[in-house]
Amino acid sequence: MTIEELWKRIEECEGQVFRQIRGGEFTYKVKGNVIELNRTNRVVCKSTFEEALKHVPLVNTVPLQRLQAPSYLYAILMDTRIRSNNW
Repeated sequence: MTIEELWKRIEECEGQVFRQIRGGEFTYKVKGNVIELNRTNRVVCKSTFEEALKHVPLVNTVPLQRLQAPSYLYAILMDTRIRSNNW
């Protein structure tokens, strides 16, 4: 999957509920090349997702620990709405 394909899916799922590994639920809004998370004041850039994409499929958040918001990245990237059987 390319970053453009991934980003399109992220845009399509804007406002939907996602679940972190430990059960925390969140939504996000897409604003250009970033997403704004509703449970934190953080934003996650498209380039961060591009970097995270190099590590999928993921078993846990460990490979993402050096990136911004690893538990949110994991929740989005490993959700079936986003990965759609790509990994």
